[in-house]
Amino acid sequence: MATRTTTTTPAASELRAELAASTPWLTRATAFALVAALLLLMPSWYMLEVYDRAVGSRSEVTLAMLTVLLLAALVVMEVLDWVAGRLLHHAGMRFEQRLAPRAFDACFGARLRGVSAGALQPLQDLRALRDFFPGPAVRAVLEAPISLVFLLLVFAIHPLLGWVTFACAILQTALAWMNERTTKKPMVEAARAAREAQLHADATVRNAEVIEAMGMLPAIQRRWRGRQSEFLRLQATASDRAGTWQSATKMIQMLLGSALIGVGAWLLLRQHLQDDGALMIVASILGARVLSPLVQLVVQWRGVIGARDAWGRLEQALEAVPARQQATSLPAPTGRFAAEALTVPVPGTSNPILRNVSFALSPGEVLAVIGPSAAGKSTLSRALIGVWPSMGGKARLDGADVFTWDKAELGAYIGYLPQGVELFDGSVADNIARFGTPDLQKVEAAARKVGLHELILGLPEGYDTEIGSEGARLSGGQRQRLALARALYGDPVFVVLDEPNASLDEAGEAALGQAIIDAKKQGTTFVIITHRRSVLAVTDKLLVLRDGQVQAFGPRDEVLKALQRPPQGTPPARAPAGAPRIQPTPAGEKRA
Repeated sequence: MATRTTTTTPAASELRAELAASTPWLTRATAFALVAALLLLMPSWYMLEVYDRAVGSRSEVTLAMLTVLLLAALVVMEVLDWVAGRLLHHAGMRFEQRLAPRAFDACFGARLRGVSAGALQPLQDLRALRDFFPGPAVRAVLEAPISLVFLLLVFAIHPLLGWVTFACAILQTALAWMNERTTKKPMVEAARAAREAQLHADATVRNAEVIEAMGMLPAIQRRWRGRQSEFLRLQATASDRAGTWQSATKMIQMLLGSALIGVGAWLLLRQHLQDDGALMIVASILGARVLSPLVQLVVQWRGVIGARDAWGRLEQALEAVPARQQATSLPAPTGRFAAEALTVPVPGTSNPILRNVSFALSPGEVLAVIGPSAAGKSTLSRALIGVWPSMGGKARLDGADVFTWDKAELGAYIGYLPQGVELFDGSVADNIARFGTPDLQKVEAAARKVGLHELILGLPEGYDTEIGSEGARLSGGQRQRLALARALYGDPVFVVLDEPNASLDEAGEAALGQAIIDAKKQGTTFVIITHRRSVLAVTDKLLVLRDGQVQAFGPRDEVLKALQRPPQGTPPARAPAGAPRIQPTPAGEKRA
């Protein structure tokens, strides 16, 4: 006999483990919800008792006692219902709190892998699951066991009434299945269209200046309206289909009550039912309660589908970005660096941008990387600091692989300035101190290194000045210097700068050059990617990249001479595109 083996992904195990951890809250909520569901029958009981006892006996005392009992039961029911809701709310909050760090890591890891579109989806999906816990659909599921009790009671009153109720329950289940089949596809496509429209709107807002300056708003808005219209069309299709099935579900629920009364009356006429029709009314009430959870599920089916899709997407995101493993603590690095046959693709692809890049640097050496556009220079910078994985070779700092090194431990020894400067909402001091606890002496020292101290003192609140989202309150040059100060904060031993002088004026370039010289004396190793020759004056070695491969590497002056020297038997050729042009130095300018 063949055995079937099922496999569970680590991500699925994570989600299910957190769901299992919420079981005590869900169990208590179920108990309170079931008792509250039973108490929903009290108004029907009150009606029967009033007609049977109070009206029959014409006793005001009996009526008063029955009324007091009803009010007490309703108060208890509302309290239990409130408690069940709070328990479900706490279960959802606990589920989110425990998974939030992993979901944040998944967003962060997706961005590192170049997935910018929808990178925040795991956090949104986690919030959707949190909100689903106290929702009506979960409450309907919790009350489902009481429906079985009601069904058994209807069978006890008379088997025929029970079978009528059971047949309607089966029909309701079939309608729910048809609802799922007909609405799933348009709902999934509507969710996709909504995400695309939102991403387009976000990109529009981020680039508002460019769009306004070049009159692009009408065209951009037309594209957004197209995506938004597609979303609305798909959502309307799903809503129309779901509405049809919901109407059919409600109709069956109403028909069941009448059918049970009609069948009960027929049984009463044939003397198969006792108590002058009271049990007929009871069966009608119980039958409606049997179908109530099913009706609620059909009505809330969009929420059920949304939660299921959110679970699946979150599971995929966690699987794509496995949980970080605790790495062995390593000694503090000294700045000795080596790239060993690095072959690096864009994350998620197999086409390498860099191929077999090798070089070595001693502590305190400064390497400049030059080359034409699309040569792989920025890819190299990401591989050197260990944020992009290699498909071959290693980037090693003091002999250790920087990609596998715990970044929380390594980060204090690394400085990095990306080509696109990224600052964060917070104060100047917070940004320089990398949002750790600011060491004011180190913060000021880093600002002085890049010539930023006097400018910061001129800000309204000095180092406590809030710079706004992405440094919106600073100029381009100020943002560049602030990011440079952050890269040099705490005297790191290995610094990678990608176009560090792209937005700097003459004074800023001079401050950058002096900062590199001072850090170099302290043993800091630099890799500087540049298109501007002014930085070459402070470099020791030069690496020329072309088409992702090393064209030349060695001492700066030797490489520059080699770039100028044409091969024997050929006329003089131009230096590679992107390499600094070697030409007569104007008076007053120091030759690199």
